Amino acid sequence: MDKAIGDTAIDYQALFESIGVHALIPASLAPWRPLLVEALAFFLDHLPEARLSALLAGQFALDADTSAPARAAALLAHCPTLHKLGQVVARHHELDAALRQHLQQLESMPSTLPVAPIVKRLRTQFADAASLRIADTALAEGSVAVVLPFTWREEGRLRDGVFKVLKPAVARHLAQELAVLPALADFLAARGARLGLPAIDYHGHLASVQQLLTQEIRLDVEQANMRAAAAQMSRDGAVFVPRLLPWCGPGVTSMERVHGSRVNDAELSRAQGGALAREMIAALLARPFWSQADPAIFHGDLHGGNLLLAEDGRLAVLDWSLTARLAKAEREAIVAIALGALTLDQRQIIDGLARLGLRDAHCAQRVQTVSDALDALVRSGPPVGFDWLVGLIDRLALQSAGGFGAQLAVFRKSWLSLAGVLRDLDADTAPDLPLFGVGLQRLLAELPARLVAPADSRAFATHVSTVDLIALAGAAWPASLRYWSRLLATARAAPLPVLSLR
Repeated sequence: MDKAIGDTAIDYQALFESIGVHALIPASLAPWRPLLVEALAFFLDHLPEARLSALLAGQFALDADTSAPARAAALLAHCPTLHKLGQVVARHHELDAALRQHLQQLESMPSTLPVAPIVKRLRTQFADAASLRIADTALAEGSVAVVLPFTWREEGRLRDGVFKVLKPAVARHLAQELAVLPALADFLAARGARLGLPAIDYHGHLASVQQLLTQEIRLDVEQANMRAAAAQMSRDGAVFVPRLLPWCGPGVTSMERVHGSRVNDAELSRAQGGALAREMIAALLARPFWSQADPAIFHGDLHGGNLLLAEDGRLAVLDWSLTARLAKAEREAIVAIALGALTLDQRQIIDGLARLGLRDAHCAQRVQTVSDALDALVRSGPPVGFDWLVGLIDRLALQSAGGFGAQLAVFRKSWLSLAGVLRDLDADTAPDLPLFGVGLQRLLAELPARLVAPADSRAFATHVSTVDLIALAGAAWPASLRYWSRLLATARAAPLPVLSLR
């Protein structure tokens, strides 16, 4: 699939070997590596020639002794779509440590863009911007925007703010990349079939990616998300959303500047790291999940660059361009699946998956996948956690078992990204514990209201009815029977050890 630029043919195999593309793919996806590497070549091959020339020029401009992880990060940074991919996998613990370190630089990079044209655009767009003192050096650069500090006077005091401004060509570049996705989906489907991989709804998944990435450059949408998130977290004193300032528009967001450091760069004791990790899970995932809000809003891009530890010790959450809004009915289904896993009730899990949107949830293949997941849970022995549920949904997705929707996909991404940040902060804190802890607090708080509510009502923050709780209390004996039945069945199915007589 080599492409010619002028009279020069691009050898993608040599390019990918030089940057170690295979190392970007976690070991758990090893069977998919050939397809994903070919997909990257297809994607690059269909970019405009000028974009591809600039990408290669960037590689040639690097020093000869530049490491493969650094080259990989430079390649990803060239394309907004790949840049976002790099941020998503940057804290995946299956990846090489050196590679993760370079990918984490994609979360917030020093900017190389000329600032003068951006400042001129801001002063033209906002009539009162003449009173602002805008810096001539950017603070940082992300996948789609550059961050520019400024100061202004408010109530006689000098205040610090930042502009988040879309990069000059990002809309055009993103449009070029997203235009490739339909053809890429056709390629993945055909090539995946030839490689014998499970059939996946590539068109549906990439259409969701297209929709989500388009939101990245809708800064007016981000501003609405920030207002909603600030209202939702108004009682979380330790976690906050920076205040929006008047100088906002479709391509620019202005907000109060947060002075501090990225949360993973902060010098924290073990106890401080653990406390912060628990508070992050509670504020960003647990409290919105265990709420009666319909829908509840979740940050969809919780990588390290969007989490700043302010000088006053509070956590600032930035970049709300990508969010998940989970309806209460969806959260009720997730809880039903978790309770089914806790009691090893296969039918309850399948019914919950159907309520969550899984197509053909009761077909033989889906039932077998759930059964295999329960067998693995019994063999491994750890309590049910959110990672188990995410793993089950991933396996179903690899069977072309679509229907979960883009919002759940973003919520899943948020969980995985935040869990990676937490493991870097405090490896001893399991992300599930704060999540379940807040749920237990909510359950205790709502007990008086349950006395007067209908027994089958799920109009509670915990998303379960009194009937559900009674059924759970009575499930201990059936659950123990299911446990031993599965454990014995898996033991009988396991091959006997081979004895060697000498």
